[in-house]
Amino acid sequence: MRRPFIIGIGGAHSGVGKTTLATAILKYLITHSPPIYPFTHLPRFGAIKYTGTALYSSIVDDRAILNQKDKDTRRLSDAGAEQVVWIQCPASELEEIMPMAIDRLSHLDAILVEGNSAIEFIKPDIVIFISGEFQKNTKSSAKAVLKLADIIIASGKSVRDNSFETAGKATILEIKDFPGGLDEKTIKDLINRMDTKINKKKIEQLLTERSVDSRIPCSTARKIAEELGIPYKEVGKAANELKIKIKNCELGCF
Repeated sequence: MRRPFIIGIGGAHSGVGKTTLATAILKYLITHSPPIYPFTHLPRFGAIKYTGTALYSSIVDDRAILNQKDKDTRRLSDAGAEQVVWIQCPASELEEIMPMAIDRLSHLDAILVEGNSAIEFIKPDIVIFISGEFQKNTKSSAKAVLKLADIIIASGKSVRDNSFETAGKATILEIKDFPGGLDEKTIKDLINRMDTKINKKKIEQLLTERSVDSRIPCSTARKIAEELGIPYKEVGKAANELKIKIKNCELGCF
């Protein structure tokens, strides 16, 4: 099964603005060129909406149901998703259900996935987490996604109060009065941060794959930069962070 590029959107609680953010991202990425890495053309997007249930499981792709007025799935479709799938199941059944949903969208370039447990299971290429009113009693699925987050969207209050903990190397984007403050300038800033994060993860992946005993030849490091179309210094910086030594550097690129 071909796996499209996947963007995950999670949040601290329901009503935090996940669908609003998802629709803003979709509208931007399908209308602005050049798009973010790894696309060289305007991508064709699908979307998956996950809703946890206690007893039953279903995968809904019937447009008559999905496009009913006021449904989040209708908003995702209106924003530009060519195909939307709505998963309803207990989190324990995602291992079986999620691959089937992705398979239905595998002909597309990318998928936007909304829902904490779905993100935790599938491990998207990039994860955006909306902090909202993050509290100590927030459900475990939100805390798990927070640890996976590449970008955390936070209100001014949550940043000042330090009411959530970031894990790893997540970037914090402060948006006052989110989602009301999600204007064109802010969404462009978010997309640029996504692009930076995606590129960095790809650099780190290639450095790790092509290094041996935490060492990599200068010629190989230069090739990585050229493949990705980025300055040599970006590869050198990533190598330093990963504690990978670039050896036999004769041209002074790193």
